Amino acid sequence: MEPRIIFLGTGGDAIVVGKQIRGSGGIVVQTSELQFHIDPGPGALPALKQNKLNIRETSCILVSHPHTNHANDTRAVIQSMTLGGLDKRGVLVCNEASFSGTRGIAPILDEYHKSCLERVIVMNPNQRLGVGDVEVVALPTIHSVPAIGYKIITETFTMAYSADTEYAEKLGNLYKDVDILVLNVVAPFGYRIDNNLSSSDAVKILKKAKPKVAIITHFGIKMINQDPMYQAREIHKKSGVTVIAAEDGLVVNPWAYSIRKRQKRLSSF
Repeated sequence: MEPRIIFLGTGGDAIVVGKQIRGSGGIVVQTSELQFHIDPGPGALPALKQNKLNIRETSCILVSHPHTNHANDTRAVIQSMTLGGLDKRGVLVCNEASFSGTRGIAPILDEYHKSCLERVIVMNPNQRLGVGDVEVVALPTIHSVPAIGYKIITETFTMAYSADTEYAEKLGNLYKDVDILVLNVVAPFGYRIDNNLSSSDAVKILKKAKPKVAIITHFGIKMINQDPMYQAREIHKKSGVTVIAAEDGLVVNPWAYSIRKRQKRLSSF
């Protein structure tokens, strides 16, 4: 398998996702041997088919938090990747809020779908685990419900996914030493949405983190109306970091942005 990052959906608020102005199927990360599915929201299965991705190759699902546009299709993905539990396989990684439910939001799994998987791993911020030859690190966030971002460290590239979070000064340091930084930027310059990032916040993060490339995604309706591509150009001008505005179906070759080979991997779980 050739390493790729595929954006199945780039919608980020109730209007954009509800009207499917942009899709909400999550992000697929392929390494040389493994396939990860990050935040499978509504429409994940059709998006996988549309992008000609084999769900049976999915090794690990990473869920950041239990909001609908991040976790709604988790069970559907598990059902499909395990043939309804006939082929017990794969790993789900999530935080406690997703596993147990929080603030009136139900857990993302029931007992049946848990039984379909080889393992369910609940992570707290700053914890690490090994999935095959890939290291996964849970990153802290600040959101309306408990959430975690993820850093994925492979032999050839490192990427970080912010998940939904509001700005904090510490974020820039969290994302240092990554080749590819995926930021959920809901609001454009001049706007602020509680518990989420704006373009202005992205600039502050990138000035500190200095990744090889940043990819902005998870757009709210104000961001769509302001044109994410324009916002990406302005973020680049203000931060000095190359910035890409994701579109549904965007495929990124991470090797193009890899700085160096990584060593010292955790053993498989």
